[in-house]
Amino acid sequence: MLEVAGITQIFGGVTALEDVSFVAKKGDITGVIGPNGAGKTTLFNIVSGIYKQTSGSVHLEGKQVTGLPPERLARLGMVRTFQNIELFGSMTVMENVMVGMHTKSSSGILACSFLMPWSIGEERRIRDGAMKWLDFVGITGEADVTAGNLPFGKGRLLEIARALAVEPRLILMDEPAAGLNSQETLALASLIQRIRALGITVVLVEHDMELVMDICDRIVVLNLGRKLAEGTPREIQENPEVIAAYLGEG
Repeated sequence: MLEVAGITQIFGGVTALEDVSFVAKKGDITGVIGPNGAGKTTLFNIVSGIYKQTSGSVHLEGKQVTGLPPERLARLGMVRTFQNIELFGSMTVMENVMVGMHTKSSSGILACSFLMPWSIGEERRIRDGAMKWLDFVGITGEADVTAGNLPFGKGRLLEIARALAVEPRLILMDEPAAGLNSQETLALASLIQRIRALGITVVLVEHDMELVMDICDRIVVLNLGRKLAEGTPREIQENPEVIAAYLGEG
């Protein structure tokens, strides 16, 4: 589903990533872990089209998508959530998810402004679709709440619902458990597994090792901008280099 090949990123004289490569298989949950400063979010920013890498390439389902902007990647089936929740705070929960369905809309400004029949029907379909995703993540009761008034955990669910509204084939999640309590993290683990059951490939950056080990099929470990290891959760747990660099043992 996703192939990252030889990604190097240099900021000024600092090498943030050096020759990082990995493959996320279709239908898998792939975790990317590593100490603070390992380059995880920089890697996600490159894959999701926010940064332009110094060298290397990104392929989505065999198609090179290197350097494409996020909106183009969304239309191709790749979406992303952020460590710091990014919502339209003055809009309702429902409206936030409807915005996420922009790739499904074909009505122009004039059609919407003059309330043309086809634009009204399209908006109704978009609203129904948005409600479906709010139901999927479990926050239909907050549909009319202003997004800025949501508690943090439900804000995280809203961001995921908005990403799912694009109907992606691949979703990148940057520290989805950040700021969640233990009960919310357990619910998140179940939600991510249900997302995978829809046929959506998941790649996540995460510091919660219990979550990563419980739900990931494969794990990529970064350290100081380089790939240190890759394997199954058991292989990563037993890797002495990972133990020394990431867990601080040995």
